[in-house]
Amino acid sequence: MSLFEIIVLAIIQGLTEFLPISSSAHLILPSAVLGWQNQGLAFDVSVHVGSLLAVMIYFRHDIVRLLMAWLQQGFSQHQSQDSKLAWWIIVATIPAIIVGYLLKDFVEGYGRSALVIASTTIIFGLLLWYADRTAKLTKSMADMSWKNAILIGIAQAIAVIPGTSRSGITMTAGLMLGLDRESAARFSFLLSIPVILGAGLLATVDLISSPALVDWLALLTGALISFVCAYTCIFLFLAWISRIGMLPFVIYRLLLGTVLLVYVFVY
Repeated sequence: MSLFEIIVLAIIQGLTEFLPISSSAHLILPSAVLGWQNQGLAFDVSVHVGSLLAVMIYFRHDIVRLLMAWLQQGFSQHQSQDSKLAWWIIVATIPAIIVGYLLKDFVEGYGRSALVIASTTIIFGLLLWYADRTAKLTKSMADMSWKNAILIGIAQAIAVIPGTSRSGITMTAGLMLGLDRESAARFSFLLSIPVILGAGLLATVDLISSPALVDWLALLTGALISFVCAYTCIFLFLAWISRIGMLPFVIYRLLLGTVLLVYVFVY
């Protein structure tokens, strides 16, 4: 990988991991459309580590508060709002673990094509538009129930299909369940932590057992750029989302999906 490719891919990962536009789709596209070599497992791990550090540092106070509440009250009869929210994150993570484990090989073999990405980009973009347009926006995270957590978790499991967008589908589900935009986004970001951490650990195990040489400078560069972009993205998204809504991201998804369809059927 050239330095230019490292910078571009790290920026893509950092900006798209938490926006409702699919990071996996954007990381696949350079190799599928521009003919770039696949960035490889090591680089995927490094840029995801950068994104993970960004979301964990941004939400560090929330993480500590939720963890302490879960350890102190998570198994008692009298749950606090924080201990309940910690349980909701755990419950919502389970479907993604199960589906990811069962369908990993199938998705790797059949789901990473430009046609699949184009289709899911458009379909789930329209679903996001519908959810945002019809959203009641009356609930906060404190109003969530275990049923809400399970439904959002099932939605997150669908994101195993490239182009769906993990953050996009979980925000869509949150909006459909009545959450306001900021609460839907915050829950989606908190929910990303165990998923990204688990995927990163599995990929790291594969990387350790791989005989391939590792370019540590490229990995550190990718992780740092991804971290800066992801942190900035989270900050700006949460600051603006209540005012701008999801329409700009819907329009982007539709344009991206259309360009991909043209590429698939013309080239």
